[in-house]
Amino acid sequence: MAEYLKRFSLTGKKALITGGSKGIGAAVAEVLADAGADIAIVGRDKVGLAETAQKIQALGRLCTTIEADLATADQPRQAAEQALHALGGIDILVNNAGVARVDNLLQLTVEAWDETQAVNLRAPFLFAQTVAPLMIAQRSGKIINISSQAGVIALDGHAAYCASKGGLNMLTKVMAAEWSPYNIQCNAVAPTIILTPMGTKVWGDPVKADPMLAKTPLGRFGQPVEVADLVLFLASPASDLITGEVILIDGGYTAL
Repeated sequence: MAEYLKRFSLTGKKALITGGSKGIGAAVAEVLADAGADIAIVGRDKVGLAETAQKIQALGRLCTTIEADLATADQPRQAAEQALHALGGIDILVNNAGVARVDNLLQLTVEAWDETQAVNLRAPFLFAQTVAPLMIAQRSGKIINISSQAGVIALDGHAAYCASKGGLNMLTKVMAAEWSPYNIQCNAVAPTIILTPMGTKVWGDPVKADPMLAKTPLGRFGQPVEVADLVLFLASPASDLITGEVILIDGGYTAL
């Protein structure tokens, strides 16, 4: 194997990915498995989890599926512990699961606010808090939080979502401050709109999409595999000097 390929290899690594039943999470799981990692995926969609697992197993990698509701206070920790037991450890944690409740501030309900913070911010904290002790003991680990460009810039109607992702960005930096001395790299990936099936459904209408595209220098939205490839870099030895960063993958939207 060429030396540069070794730096991007995940052979022998074990990765836990939340929201792995579809969209970005499924793409991340498949890409990391293709790079050599064994996988545990967490989600609520039993059928989607099974479909992702089938693709990973076709690559010759182990895939454990864990059903959990990350809006609860106890199931994220339970899911992380189940993954640790099933894989015999975790080298890579990808906090991908998220929800978006779109409404303007005057109509936003407490229930929608609380659910968004629970899934998008509390659950990543609980997963990281559960797996970090083992990473500290082994003096290595990668934690990658899937944030959003909405954690950096404001979007109308996205108050709860923007707040949760902004919080996730700062949580990532504190993780890096506390855990980098143990050789654990903690970073966030902040994508623009990604054309998952749900993204396509929401943003497929040109009336809605065109104003957003007009503010994007590259003039297009992203594909799940483009986010997954960045996650692979951050999960691999090639990124060992990078920690505490929020890396935008937004087609230049925030450059304007």
